[in-house]
Amino acid sequence: MPTLSDQPGRRNELPTYRGRQTQAAIDAAARTVVARKGILAATIADIASEAGRSAASFYNYYDSKEAMVAQWALRFRDEANERARTVTQHGLSERESAYQAAAAHWHTYRNRLAEMISVSQLAMINDDFAHHWAEMCAIPISFITETVKRAQSDGYCRGDDPHLIAVAIVSMLNQFCYVQLSGATPDDPDDQACIDTLANIFYRVVYCKEGR
Repeated sequence: MPTLSDQPGRRNELPTYRGRQTQAAIDAAARTVVARKGILAATIADIASEAGRSAASFYNYYDSKEAMVAQWALRFRDEANERARTVTQHGLSERESAYQAAAAHWHTYRNRLAEMISVSQLAMINDDFAHHWAEMCAIPISFITETVKRAQSDGYCRGDDPHLIAVAIVSMLNQFCYVQLSGATPDDPDDQACIDTLANIFYRVVYCKEGR
């Protein structure tokens, strides 16, 4: 099994424009299949069929579907870190901070649904992916933990463990986004309504005082 610290499953650099196009087509097909079926149920034959190519073509770029996800995960990590910077900017009001955190999480899931589904499902059966899933969740957990600590200094959610609140909120965000975006609901979700809902829950959990 490839590790997530390397360039996993990559057989060769892609020297040609055609080669890059083919890998992009395979990646796009794989994301469609994974979003529909999940990584555990998806097969290489499914991915090749979706891409309109042979299964042998898949193996020109990846040793396995796990190797493909590991390569996705490396790219995702850089994007997630960049997205987190917009949430941690100073000068935001309490409401704005809650909204930006909710929006960042929603858009990450919306834009990288296949990665989120794949890594979370493989984390159940593979230690490497379990470690990477923990790393992915650590980014919002760290931000929310610090947010709760600052809120407590202003008298909010006194007596609560900031880290545990952060873990609970991130778990809620992950499950909500998964249910809304994975096809479990019959209609395509309303982005703004979902973000507003998550932001309101986030705000009420963190910025509450006893007796209010």
